[in-house]
Amino acid sequence: MRVLVVNAGSSSLKLRMLGDAAEPIASADLPVERGEIDEAAMRARLSEMPAPDAVGHRIVHGGERFTGPVRLDAEVEAALRELTDLAPLHQPKSLAALDAVNAVLPDIPAVACFDTAFHGTLPDAASTYALPSSWRERFGVRRFGFHGLSHAYASRRAEELLERADLRVVTCHLGAGASLAAVRNRRSIDTTMGFTPLEGLVMATRSGSVDPGLLLWLLERHAVTEPEMAAALENESGLAGLAGTADMREVLARADAGKAEAQLALDVYVHRLRTSIGAMAAALGGLDALVFTGGVGERSAPVRALACEGLRVLGVSLDAERNAGASGDAAIGTPGAAAAVLVVEAREDLEIAAEVRQVLDGAA
Repeated sequence: MRVLVVNAGSSSLKLRMLGDAAEPIASADLPVERGEIDEAAMRARLSEMPAPDAVGHRIVHGGERFTGPVRLDAEVEAALRELTDLAPLHQPKSLAALDAVNAVLPDIPAVACFDTAFHGTLPDAASTYALPSSWRERFGVRRFGFHGLSHAYASRRAEELLERADLRVVTCHLGAGASLAAVRNRRSIDTTMGFTPLEGLVMATRSGSVDPGLLLWLLERHAVTEPEMAAALENESGLAGLAGTADMREVLARADAGKAEAQLALDVYVHRLRTSIGAMAAALGGLDALVFTGGVGERSAPVRALACEGLRVLGVSLDAERNAGASGDAAIGTPGAAAAVLVVEAREDLEIAAEVRQVLDGAA
């Protein structure tokens, strides 16, 4: 089965055609401007690829209803549009891609694959906010978690690389957005993102967790408006807010050059990352494997080294030479250490293709 994987980002639409092999048969990246996709350009690029047997769409939010991949139809699409309020920055991009592909390939079966679905297994203790029951019941507020497709693939790949099942794995998806997941038996039991992708780690431009009392304090004193706060938390915080750049490579270079604000940004980023890894390991009752994935996780040996420095208590021991030379999927821990340390290439496309086959084969 040839599966066209559709992944809509903030500035581009990634198309990957996958067959039985891991490497794509064909690929294309299309620009997305003001949330609009050039249908003519998409039609032209798809005409250069083999015809797909199915389409898999990455959808950011599945809400409480969609805790696994689902075949798309009019009812499902309507339900996805109703969830836009939960992810106003991300869901519209996914839906725009869905509409554009449907217009070009109207008769090809399509499956929605959700970033929140992997975390549908969170126990109540991990998914529940200590808020009034009236809020939880009326508004459905809970911790959803995100980056699920990446965490699912990375944890499964760790089992393959280590040739072991029943691993206690902490997966670190470190990119522009960043989150951790505590995974056992391929089930997410805790994660750092919550109701929105703002909770948890320090990110490129997002703040991560902030005392809600601080935000109330600012609003009550009319120091900022709600729109200003939303824009600042999403686009002007994180590394950008601390160091003046959202690029981790630039942060590291400036810190090496003695720039105090860059060093502070790096210290804050690593502190939150390291302590959160410890929290995920505590949720698992121990640690068998620590996995780095995503743009920063895969490419920044210094960040991996700094994160692991304080984790010897968990059995983590990094091999400096292996870490510096890591490329693709690689083991970078000290041989014989209690917890393995791995780098895994982010492959949401493979996870989506697998979920598409699961849904459609089951329906056959």
